[in-house]
Amino acid sequence: MTLPQRTPDRPLYGPDHEAFRETVRAFLTKEVLPHHERWERDGVVDREVWRAAGRQGLLGMAVDEEYGGGGIDDFRHSAVLIEEFARAGASGVAISLHNDIVGPYLTRLASDEQKRRWLPGFTSGDLVTAIAMTEPGAGSDLQGIRTTATDRGDHYLLNGAKTFISNGVLADLVVVVARTTPEGGSDGQSLLVVERGMDGFERGRNLDKIGQKAQDTAELFFTDVRVPKGNLLGEENQAFAYLMGNLAQERLAIAVGAAAAAEEILDVTTRYVREREAFGKPLARLQHIRFEIAEMATENAVTRAFVDRCVADHSDGRLDAVHSSMAKWWATELNKRVVDRCLQLHGGYGYMSEYKVARAFLDSRIQTIYGGTTEIMKEIIGRSLLR
Repeated sequence: MTLPQRTPDRPLYGPDHEAFRETVRAFLTKEVLPHHERWERDGVVDREVWRAAGRQGLLGMAVDEEYGGGGIDDFRHSAVLIEEFARAGASGVAISLHNDIVGPYLTRLASDEQKRRWLPGFTSGDLVTAIAMTEPGAGSDLQGIRTTATDRGDHYLLNGAKTFISNGVLADLVVVVARTTPEGGSDGQSLLVVERGMDGFERGRNLDKIGQKAQDTAELFFTDVRVPKGNLLGEENQAFAYLMGNLAQERLAIAVGAAAAAEEILDVTTRYVREREAFGKPLARLQHIRFEIAEMATENAVTRAFVDRCVADHSDGRLDAVHSSMAKWWATELNKRVVDRCLQLHGGYGYMSEYKVARAFLDSRIQTIYGGTTEIMKEIIGRSLLR
């Protein structure tokens, strides 16, 4: 499989970003697309693709060069990578989770000793990372976390369970949110790094999802895991503040992928209706079809303008929680809506798994749920307007 050629014309990106886009596309063509169907059957990608991504410079772009990273503090490079993976339908290799969600915790909170210990593997692909927030009974409610980390002098004793953890099967480092002060509420949580092989750390089943089949998503269990004090990220009892500070980037990353996925599936459908005939003429000649395409193209263009503005603001350090929530809510709901309409325009073929629109229909459904549901995004926005 090869990727279609594109000639983007967007003020957001400069020549360096577009050159990086070609690097990402070449990586997808060589290292990902030939294997993705097999990974979907297996429910997990090959570890070697992570090392290939490291060799290509796709991991840890914001990490200092002394640790093997790119030393590039520009979210637009991450946005390019997210867009190209979304357009390719390559949901298995969760590089954005590694770079844009876990990465900031390590670069901003880790001590010099921790950076020397973890970041070289982070950038090479030898250490795959995950973040464990969600719990079976708490869902998106971070204040309801029950996993505990009891201070035992030189270590914490970690007990609890997490679920829906992306990269959960492959992860070598897991940033775990745990309660370190039982009576502290949201102020009593800390971030602990649990490493592969620690006694008492077990992985449950690789969860059987309706979409994103190649992305390993697991349950994690912690039973009297001795986590050294040297694996505490940042300060004790400050996790909630750290999480709130990083959620804007996480939600923007999801919005970037959703907007790109909606554009890609509309491109696919536009080509389809030009070629497919009904009643003796191409579908594209039917007024209803033209209206459908016109509406979706307009919605995509409006969404693209807003998401690009958010990316520019974030790159300048000006994106706030409200606007990242707006971008996440709007782009993911648009993606879901566009994919559904495009599947309808494919008719019966849209229901066949070998068609890209069918896979996109399943893969996109989670977008309005993870990273904070649409309802939570609306609550954040509403509170800011109606104080």
